[in-house]
Amino acid sequence: MAYLLLYVDDIILTASNTTLLHHFINLMSQEFAMKDLGRIHQFLGIQVQSTKDGLFLSQQSYAADILTRANMQHCKPSTTPTDTNNKLSADTGELLTDGSLYRSLADTLQYLTITRPDIAYTVQQVCLFMHAPHEPHFNFLKRILRYLKGTID
Repeated sequence: MAYLLLYVDDIILTASNTTLLHHFINLMSQEFAMKDLGRIHQFLGIQVQSTKDGLFLSQQSYAADILTRANMQHCKPSTTPTDTNNKLSADTGELLTDGSLYRSLADTLQYLTITRPDIAYTVQQVCLFMHAPHEPHFNFLKRILRYLKGTID
């Protein structure tokens, strides 16, 4: 089995054995100009660590950047990404005067779900209100950020 991950002009190749991997690289090199950069350490902001069981993917530094962008790098951590007793509504609370930070943070959280499926549902809930975010929506988003603070590593 071989896997190819392609993003614009960056390619990651891996295979179930080295013979297949080298064969595939040779085939690709006949068609495209390629440069082997060796073992992968990072791809699209995702840190890659080889272990005996395979690859471990992490976006720890990306999550730290999100916390910094939100000015929440020193916030009190939360043990859960959401309050299950608090349901969001489209028209509850004060409308944010400028929803650009909310939308920006929601977008970055969507990308973070690549390696953090534990926040996928709550991020999806936040994204439902990107067109007109209210104060309770922003508080909901901040809860996700506090959870990231507590689970960043």
